[in-house]
Amino acid sequence: MNVDVRKKVETLRKQLNHHNYRYYVLDDPEVADREYDTLLRELQKLERDHPELVTHDSPTQRIGARPLEAFGSVDHRLPMLSLENAMSDEELIAFDERVKKGLDGEKSIEYVAELKMDGLAVELVYENGTFVRGSTRGDGFTGEGITQNLRTVRAIPLKLRDQKWPSSFEVRGEVFMDKQGFVLLNEQRLKEGESLFANPRNAAAGSLRQLDSSVTAGRPLKFFAYELAGATQPSQWETLESLKSWGLPVNSHTKLCGSMDAAVNFFHRWENERESLPYEIDGVVVKVNDLAQREALGVRSRSPRWAIAGKFKAQQVTTVVEDIIASVGRTGAVTPVAKLEAVSVGGVTVTNATLHNQDEINRKDVRIGDTVLVQRAGDVIPEVVKVISEKRPKETKPYNLPDSCPQCNGEVIRPEGEVVARCQNAACPAQVKGRIDHFVSKRAMDMDGLGTKLIDQMVEEGLLRDFSDIFTLKKEDVAGLERMAEKSAENLMDAIKASKTVSLWRFVYGLGIRNVGEHLAQVLANRFGDLDALMSAAPEELEEIDEVGPIVAASIHSFFSGESNRAIVERCLASGVTLENPQTLSGSTPLEGKTFVFTGSLKKFSRSEAKEMVEHLGGRAGSSVSQKTDYLVAGPGAGSKRTKAEELGVPILTETEFFDLINR
Repeated sequence: MNVDVRKKVETLRKQLNHHNYRYYVLDDPEVADREYDTLLRELQKLERDHPELVTHDSPTQRIGARPLEAFGSVDHRLPMLSLENAMSDEELIAFDERVKKGLDGEKSIEYVAELKMDGLAVELVYENGTFVRGSTRGDGFTGEGITQNLRTVRAIPLKLRDQKWPSSFEVRGEVFMDKQGFVLLNEQRLKEGESLFANPRNAAAGSLRQLDSSVTAGRPLKFFAYELAGATQPSQWETLESLKSWGLPVNSHTKLCGSMDAAVNFFHRWENERESLPYEIDGVVVKVNDLAQREALGVRSRSPRWAIAGKFKAQQVTTVVEDIIASVGRTGAVTPVAKLEAVSVGGVTVTNATLHNQDEINRKDVRIGDTVLVQRAGDVIPEVVKVISEKRPKETKPYNLPDSCPQCNGEVIRPEGEVVARCQNAACPAQVKGRIDHFVSKRAMDMDGLGTKLIDQMVEEGLLRDFSDIFTLKKEDVAGLERMAEKSAENLMDAIKASKTVSLWRFVYGLGIRNVGEHLAQVLANRFGDLDALMSAAPEELEEIDEVGPIVAASIHSFFSGESNRAIVERCLASGVTLENPQTLSGSTPLEGKTFVFTGSLKKFSRSEAKEMVEHLGGRAGSSVSQKTDYLVAGPGAGSKRTKAEELGVPILTETEFFDLINR
């Protein structure tokens, strides 16, 4: 092969990567689109003539690849945590106070304020400067592998610039669609007789989840990077500068703030000017700038202590209540829902709004036919704010929830001391469907392919009476259902089989016990170690756990005391469900019942890694020192927590001593 051809290919790639950088990162293109397209076509021709020169990081590899049968799952090496929300100035200031307290009263904290994009969070993995793998956020621990689709997003560099990057690291960011691209896409879909996307975020998410990546390649997707994992810079501000120098686009509307007051001012500026932006935002993210301070602050189970999302005030519009219906959930809760005359709120078409409960209906005096003010903030379900009484028709009547369940005609009772009315029939189809839907969800048993519509069919056909019946389904039972071919039925059977080996906490969470969420399910799994011990625990024993009060303890005990609930659990286990618990995974729980607190600058591991080690071995990681603290692990710079531990006589360990302890 002619050496000149290889050189020409390399030159064209460098030119195209340079022009991508000028366009997407610097927002300062040097050439017109026509000239860029000419260079791209020239490279495409050379690669067609010399296929041995084609590489994964070539700019030509953005047109899409062979359609996938399904997305695989990708485990994030470090969790992609969600953010705590702040809905007011006071909550942002309270966050600042918590940060200072967590840093032992340090007064001077720098923050970086960034616009909160309304798109889809993704992770990009780079090795030796080349993009090798990409995934969605998913549940924060496991996402969907969408590498082929992310390759088609022109703003994402397939090969990095500058060569000062680490050998391997992950970039977190947001894929989004700007307002103009969204309008043009919907206009195109309208011409082709296809359904329209409700808003830019749905359009971006739908585009990235196409099994045929050539479809994704035709969508006007963009990308901003905002975080680095697997490699560290001294600060968030320097991280953003490094990302830009490597060729990754970073939002230019970012501010380094010397105080929370400056961050709050930044928040108000963009709350007032958000409509001037070419893309949708729903708030401002405020992050501690110094990465050493971040490490000292650590994380909770689902969110970091060093960042918060300031959410903009809800956007409000008026519309008409066309009807009020009673919706029944998996716990039997009967919730009134307003059916609305369709209206757009913050770029989303809204037809339903929650009315919460009968007390709220009475307080706001919402009636069918009323003109109401409706608001929606971020992902929150729209709600009715108030009635415009001046526009009320004369014939309206007060609304009351029904005394009988709209799904099964069973009795509806509002227990004393509660605001929620509940259907008393545990066999109510709506409750059965809801419980099964929760049991198979991503964070519980994770049965891919068993969606809400399919569950509805199975319950209505009598195939499922409770979630234990899932494990006795046969392929021929499923293949005859609507939209279920033999291959789909086979895939579902495989997913059910794969779900039979599951962590104890996921199974407990999937049971749908009232007041038991993901985190508490993990706490219970670590505390009791196996299901039998949890099921036989007395309320007093449950209340000994720090995060369990009398109401939660009564709820757990009541659930496992119910004969029907225990029978369902036993049928699951008899069908081959195997629970992995702390004893199964580690041989024992040597730290069971022990509480650890970490302080100072830890060198050998991060706060989140320390917390994972402790919880994996059956212990608990606390945030403050008290008489219940068993050990304080102190690094250099330990302050008030060390002083308090000394006063209380709490044993203080170095990092090395901590390692020795857990290794024993």
